[in-house]
Amino acid sequence: MSKYKKAQSQAICRRDFLRTAVVGTGFAALGLAGLRTKAWAAGSDAPEKPEVNIGFIPLTDCASVVVASELGFDKKYGIKITPSKEANWASVRDKLVNGELDASHVLYGLIYGVHLGVGGPKKDMAILMSLNHNGQAITLTNQFKAKRAVDGAGLKKLIDTEKREYTFAHTFPTGTHAMWIYYWLAAHGIDPFKDVKTITVPPPQMVANMRVGNMDGYCVGEPWNARAIQDNVGFTAVTTQEIWKDHPEKVLGTTAEFVHKYPNTARAMVAAIIDAGKYIDTMANRLKVAQIIAQKSYVNTAEDVIVGRMQGQYDNGNGKKWKDDNYLKFYNDGKVTFPYLSDGMWFLTQHKRWGLLKEDVDYLAVAKQVNQVALYRQAATLAKVSAPVSEMRTAKLIDGVVWDGSNPKLYAGNFKVRA
Repeated sequence: MSKYKKAQSQAICRRDFLRTAVVGTGFAALGLAGLRTKAWAAGSDAPEKPEVNIGFIPLTDCASVVVASELGFDKKYGIKITPSKEANWASVRDKLVNGELDASHVLYGLIYGVHLGVGGPKKDMAILMSLNHNGQAITLTNQFKAKRAVDGAGLKKLIDTEKREYTFAHTFPTGTHAMWIYYWLAAHGIDPFKDVKTITVPPPQMVANMRVGNMDGYCVGEPWNARAIQDNVGFTAVTTQEIWKDHPEKVLGTTAEFVHKYPNTARAMVAAIIDAGKYIDTMANRLKVAQIIAQKSYVNTAEDVIVGRMQGQYDNGNGKKWKDDNYLKFYNDGKVTFPYLSDGMWFLTQHKRWGLLKEDVDYLAVAKQVNQVALYRQAATLAKVSAPVSEMRTAKLIDGVVWDGSNPKLYAGNFKVRA
């Protein structure tokens, strides 16, 4: 048994004991949550800032922010959400840091990168909630079909035998898409920093760049993988839910300063977007949601490019069609929207793995600084929904390695392929 797996096994035993204890005292835990809510309700509940600008990038997973505004879930909590369409993630970062945006639909890892000063100017940041799980993919150029490089193993063989510069794109250096494509390449023995070249491209520009031959593959959110298939320029090699089932993706991010200054507004935003997520997760509503977000002011593409994968109907553009149970989800009984500490810690481990962080940090302490778990629980009470008891969760990723948050330093340093 490896050093990491042995330590992980011991941690799981300790955690099972603690989880049992928590379940056994579940009513007490709920009682504490109620006390916290009453303490908050003792002051003024009115949002301090009733109108908020929330940024978004044209992607299917911006839906809960848009729907909260378009269908009036924001009004229920005394706020007005104005969605603000942004050109790229660097712009989102800069506008959050300078206060031009109050909050944003944003990459999970971008918020952590800014908080630690490895993804732009250092600023104390906050994650109010998770917005979605799943719903991204890695697209490869159609030219790879003839070379039988249609999956990770085939790509590895091609890179080893046909020497040239291979270029792959993601959307932001510390963001989710960079981490998914690095993880997938490395799981197949391809070093993302030595064996290939990686570049940064804004999501809506991925398909056009592949069409003119600027890249061999990319990782991005929908609908820009489905669009590559419809435009006959690429095919889906792997979905990100195949890399990590129910992985964290976009979050509602803001600055720590905003949370401190406008806590009631922050709670209202979370409650409104929880309601929107519940609405979107009703499958019968997804066609209407696709019609809303397809508009020019939002994703700006044909709704039929959006709706298929939003309903879990997949076609990889290379002869395979399937109904995916792990499709893009926005609520899933609160498991999506809860800001698990282990999710935040995972991005830190990957930042360390790839040399973005030069030294190990206190992973749990950083996650507790950034992820606003207590505020989320209050917002969930406001929205009259339950929240998970545990702030950690466990997952097995595509390479068979289990992540549970128990020993992040050992986990980060135990990968065979790393910087």
